[in-house]
Amino acid sequence: MSIAIQKTLSLLLLIGIGILLRNKLNQEEHKKSLKVIILNIALPAIIFFALLKIEIKPDLLFLPLLALAFNLLMLLVLRYVLPVYGIDNNTSAMRTLMLLLPSLAPGLSCFPFLVEYLGEESLAWGALADIGNKVFVLIFSYMLAMHWYYNSNKQVSASGNQKLKGLLLSMLNEPINIVMILAILLLSFGVTLESMPVFLTESIVLMKDLMTPLVLLFIGVAAILKWDQLKMIVALLSFRAGITFCLSGLLILLVPMPNEAAILLAVVFPQSACSFWPYAHMSAVSGLEKLNDVPARKETFDLNLGVNILAVSLPFSTFIILGVFSSGSYFLQINHVFFLGLALMGVAAVPVLVQLLKKSSITYNLSKEETES
Repeated sequence: MSIAIQKTLSLLLLIGIGILLRNKLNQEEHKKSLKVIILNIALPAIIFFALLKIEIKPDLLFLPLLALAFNLLMLLVLRYVLPVYGIDNNTSAMRTLMLLLPSLAPGLSCFPFLVEYLGEESLAWGALADIGNKVFVLIFSYMLAMHWYYNSNKQVSASGNQKLKGLLLSMLNEPINIVMILAILLLSFGVTLESMPVFLTESIVLMKDLMTPLVLLFIGVAAILKWDQLKMIVALLSFRAGITFCLSGLLILLVPMPNEAAILLAVVFPQSACSFWPYAHMSAVSGLEKLNDVPARKETFDLNLGVNILAVSLPFSTFIILGVFSSGSYFLQINHVFFLGLALMGVAAVPVLVQLLKKSSITYNLSKEETES
């Protein structure tokens, strides 16, 4: 069994252990404690570690720009596609999906396979592209989450100045943002991870290593999937994967690729699972709403939906990425990339067509009853 498959199975096993722990961690305080450790220790540590290890090559700066462009384009597309699936505008479900679905978590779902199938050079390219994705998930999505929070809670946004001040204070109160600012300041003075004292570096590494197991255990403990919601999530993830394959095909068609590894990287990197970081921002907003006694029905985000998306997204993306790498040279042909993209979008359209048929059937029966009466 390949190392990449074993890595994937180990990640899924941790989610399974989380599911088994539900009976032990069945109080809301238990889940909250896990979130506190993730959001205040593990997540800031991994961000700090990643920023201090960034090595930017000028000739590859287009990679993070492409990743950021993908995030923003997906956000725009979802704005118009989600209502087709019956998700109303300006609802907590709509905002949750729009924040999570454009995000990427290549570290969990893509990088292990890059190392195994394409080698370290492709992994370096993927890590560089992830810088653009990190700008989206850490900065842009946080600002968007706060913007929606103020729009949903008019009582805390009396003026533009107060809104800006509140946003800045919220950013400075978040450990994630504090370590980002600290890391940027250290880098500006030439301080890197290698130049820091060993005891400090080791402490950061130990905290960083908590991230993956704790997130996966939290997903297993917190995710409670209902059949109707599961169908919706799978349909939306299929649409996300389908349109992503089509965008990858366009990129390969328009941009000269230096080698076969670059083509496969362009295909699999955007297929990464949804990132946990937007969920962290949603949790921060939820904390603010609890302080302001916002009723549950008026909350900005649906955290239960958010954790369920994370739970389904990881195995879904892993299956697709593993399938691409296991198919040999099949996806080196652009028409094959487009074909799978359109096929997945067709699968994603099935629930919409079923709903339309049901509505038309109900309308027909009502009109028939009125005619007969």
